[in-house]
Amino acid sequence: MERILVVDDDPQIRELIRTHIEQAGMHPIEAESGRQAIEQLETAPVDVIILDLMMDDRDGFEVLRYLHHRRMDTMTIVVSARRQEQDKIATLGLGADDYMTKPFSPLELMARIQAVLRRRYPLTNHSPLAIRLSPMTLDLDNFTLLIYNEKISLTMIECGLMQLFMQNPDRVMTKLEIYQQVWQHERYDDNNLSVYMSRLRKQLEQAQSSWEIQTVRGVGYRLTGAGI
Repeated sequence: MERILVVDDDPQIRELIRTHIEQAGMHPIEAESGRQAIEQLETAPVDVIILDLMMDDRDGFEVLRYLHHRRMDTMTIVVSARRQEQDKIATLGLGADDYMTKPFSPLELMARIQAVLRRRYPLTNHSPLAIRLSPMTLDLDNFTLLIYNEKISLTMIECGLMQLFMQNPDRVMTKLEIYQQVWQHERYDDNNLSVYMSRLRKQLEQAQSSWEIQTVRGVGYRLTGAGI
């Protein structure tokens, strides 16, 4: 199981990232400062670090310098509110593998974790990122949804929508929230969203899934069923 170290002084951000990592079948570890991150790294190796830059008690740059000095091959994704080009250049120069700015999409972050894991283990068949909600299994590597014994091929957007719903079963997701998470837009296109919901509904029905996507009039959608 891949070990992912989440380093951020904001507990809400750590919780958000931790939840998505756990849903993907990986093991999250948390640190609220650069000092705690270095202590974790000295205790046991990790596969990927999700690293904030602006923290008290040794910031993200110090963590990158520590990794560089120790010649550690841990993959690092910086997630920071700092948007200046020189910050990105500096972190990449210290060995960071990727850089995202806040606010960020958790779905995009998981895709980037997947990408750096493939770079870290190019010759191994690490288990694909998957979300399970019986009887459904969503394979995020291959954009496929397995229901019972039927495999359904999804587009990238459909996969993102199913990931959002399966991580939030029976929760009403507003249209704006869906667009912010999947399309990363602040405004939603009602017609476009309706088309995707119709397509996913039909796919679930054809596979005789015990789950269904319901419309909550005037609000949004929710995935419900399977005895809920």
